[in-house]
Amino acid sequence: MKKISMLGCAALVCVSLHSVPSAWAHTSIYTTILNGPNEFPANPSLGVGTAKLTVDYDLLTMRVEASFSGLTGNTSASHIHGPIPEPPANPLAGVATPTPTFPGFPLGVKAGSYDQTFDMTSASSYNPAFVTANGGTIGSAMNVFFAGLDAGKMYLNIHTTNTPGGEIRGFFALVPEPSTLSLAVMGLLAPLARRYRRAAAIN
Repeated sequence: MKKISMLGCAALVCVSLHSVPSAWAHTSIYTTILNGPNEFPANPSLGVGTAKLTVDYDLLTMRVEASFSGLTGNTSASHIHGPIPEPPANPLAGVATPTPTFPGFPLGVKAGSYDQTFDMTSASSYNPAFVTANGGTIGSAMNVFFAGLDAGKMYLNIHTTNTPGGEIRGFFALVPEPSTLSLAVMGLLAPLARRYRRAAAIN
């Protein structure tokens, strides 16, 4: 009886996990670690940071969350660059988001945090040069931007007075969707289920 209950719980976990994606189906999350070695050329800065993008494909918005500390110079700008060329002989790309920096980004500091949501259907969310270089319309620029995120070709960096070209940066990577997680969990639970079925048959 106890074995059947454990199987029932395992099945309930899988069903519950499968019900989650429906609420998150139109949202993608991208994360990155920011540091000096990720810059090009790499630098020995001990500064570190994290950044997270949450893209809502229903609202066509992008939330940018970032935090950083330990920079050797004071912040002078921050933005998202990309997409890098293919193949990236020189892994640098132009600025895609507003210039000279994200609106409201903390400047003149060595540590801080940032949290702002952008309307990706608005011209003010892009560098005009990025729009011109990618079809000339907000819609075409937005498609290139999102495709670059999915391909891992977009990076965020923080520029400082000591390193004007960028002191720390990181390339964004897509966080697996809950559906992917649920499939992984089911794969792990399958051998357990078979073992309990065999034990139940013997008893």
